[in-house]
Amino acid sequence: MPRYFVTLSYNGRNYVGWQIQPNGTSVQQVVQDALSVILRESVAVTGAGRTDAGVHARKMVAHFDWEGDLFLAADLVHKMNNFLPKDVSIADIRAVKPDAHARFSALSRTYSYHVTTQKDPFLHELTHRIYFHPDLQQMNRLCDVLKEYSDFTSFSKVHTDVKTNLCRIESAQWKQTESHAYVFTITADRFLRNMVRAIVGTLLEAGRGRIDERGFRRIIEARNRNVAGDSAPGHALYLEEVVYPDDIWL
Repeated sequence: MPRYFVTLSYNGRNYVGWQIQPNGTSVQQVVQDALSVILRESVAVTGAGRTDAGVHARKMVAHFDWEGDLFLAADLVHKMNNFLPKDVSIADIRAVKPDAHARFSALSRTYSYHVTTQKDPFLHELTHRIYFHPDLQQMNRLCDVLKEYSDFTSFSKVHTDVKTNLCRIESAQWKQTESHAYVFTITADRFLRNMVRAIVGTLLEAGRGRIDERGFRRIIEARNRNVAGDSAPGHALYLEEVVYPDDIWL
């Protein structure tokens, strides 16, 4: 059956996350509903991963199968954007190989987390305000430590259905973008539930002088979520990129 990848972005404020849940509206649900209405047939959509409640995506990828009448991708993108709510936008729809999978074919994913020390009435729903000036040098030293490990149980939500807590972190770095603004960017082959937010919360503790390198290593090696820092709020987290092999596209 022909398969298509949908590239989309969304503001996660009004959603319970990407995945369909019984307790509220999900991004997956509104995208699936839009496709089903426009194509006049029930369509199932599978995402590249889960984003938690309130988390945003600048580039999420999902796939669906369709063996009905052929469509022009540009027309379908236009119709979906007219149908979807203002906080969800479709950028592209492309045909892929039938065995390509939005989640399992991905080579890497990149997230960013946005922090500010300044009160801003226009950005408070999109950034996390902290009340100290973080030690960027110390936090980046610990980012280098992250890349030495592969088991991130200490930064994972407990009682999940994954078979392994092993991940390969390719890069992790904090940057100061303005006098009051900081951005954390991390790329890995996969992420555990709540992993980025737990890492951010722990690194911010280090940024205020409460965790040194030895303590950070102890947290990772403990493989215990209770010893790491609190999870940073979801509203400042963005899925930035999902990368796939070049040979999946038709």
